[in-house]
Amino acid sequence: METLKVLIALITIVGVVYFLVKKYDTKLVLLVAGVFMATVALEPMIAFDSFAKRMTTGGLIQSICSVLGFAAVMKITECDKHLINLLAGLLKKAGIFLVPVATLLTFAINVALPSAAGCAAAVGSIFIPLLIYSGVRPVMAAAAVFSGTYGSMLNPGLSHNPFIAKLAGISVLDVIDNHKLAVIVSIVIASIVLGMLAIYLKEHKGYVSEDEDFKISTDFKVNPLFAFINIIPLIILILGFTGTVPMLKMGVAQAMLIGIFVAVILTRTNPSEVSKKFFDGMGGAYANILGIIITATVFVSGLKALGAVDVFIDFLISNPNLAGIGATVGPFLLAIVVGSGDAAAFAFNEAVTPHAESLGMKIQDMGSLSAISGAIGRTMSPLAGAVIVCAGFAKVDTIDVVKRTALGMILGLVSVYVLLAM
Repeated sequence: METLKVLIALITIVGVVYFLVKKYDTKLVLLVAGVFMATVALEPMIAFDSFAKRMTTGGLIQSICSVLGFAAVMKITECDKHLINLLAGLLKKAGIFLVPVATLLTFAINVALPSAAGCAAAVGSIFIPLLIYSGVRPVMAAAAVFSGTYGSMLNPGLSHNPFIAKLAGISVLDVIDNHKLAVIVSIVIASIVLGMLAIYLKEHKGYVSEDEDFKISTDFKVNPLFAFINIIPLIILILGFTGTVPMLKMGVAQAMLIGIFVAVILTRTNPSEVSKKFFDGMGGAYANILGIIITATVFVSGLKALGAVDVFIDFLISNPNLAGIGATVGPFLLAIVVGSGDAAAFAFNEAVTPHAESLGMKIQDMGSLSAISGAIGRTMSPLAGAVIVCAGFAKVDTIDVVKRTALGMILGLVSVYVLLAM
């Protein structure tokens, strides 16, 4: 009977992957799969109770909703445009290092603007035409921007960071402090590899386009003060967390609110419009990001009800040397297949990461390893929203873009595994 239940769980997992590849709504697929497995196990209330419990996880709601609300305010005040155009000025001076510098600048912007697809849209609309205008071939220009779209791993409000913090019983900034070296090393490796690939393929200079869509505008006047507003919450959190300025020690939501007040005062944007955008952003965060967290929890509850999680954990306990590999390869491969690292990472972290210490790893190490692996896998998936945006700007195929990002991402993934699992 137990073998039959595990077999049903495996078939359900295959079904989940199939429907995600077919672009069915992620939340719907995870929710239905979780309820189905719990019902087969004759314990349907486990799934519904998991849904209700995860709905009100305070720390996650505060961090994620406030960050996405802040991002919405940066958009309506156009502070994000000032930041991107300011850094575009640095890009113009990069010379033969255009491609890796574009990746690193996109990564830095993604720290402040944590949505991968949103960052790709905001940055790509400026950086991709600028790169092409500077002689970089369109497909490489798209790859340069797409490669930098996992900088959000260093943002305190990224959904994974508070999730891991809660599991480990530490602060969000402790989580980031623990994995920041691995993330930074991986993006440096990925950007250098992409730059070398651009030179090898002769795609880093010499391209001339007559397409009007690739012409760049020089009319935008950058206000450095407006650009600075984007990183005010991050500065507050870092200064408070490190104890440099003790009075600034506060939560993510408080720092985001301060940033919003500063934005309204300095940009003199209509407060009513800002308020509306802020709360719309918060609502969108709950619907789209927390919705995935909630339904991933339901999915895992179904796996637990069928006994599949216990079987998997027992296997890892018997083979603890495979724990780090499992946390790396599983989310990475699934993210490539479905174009999103979130569902895989949340499911793994919900089911396995709480047992990390019995597997010879710290909870924060395994949690971060899973989340980063999912993000890196997504950054070489032709189905990812961010690559679709970048490829659209460059007028190229997504598969051609990921052919260029793949090698750097794989080498970056190896560095993350070495730094967090060995």
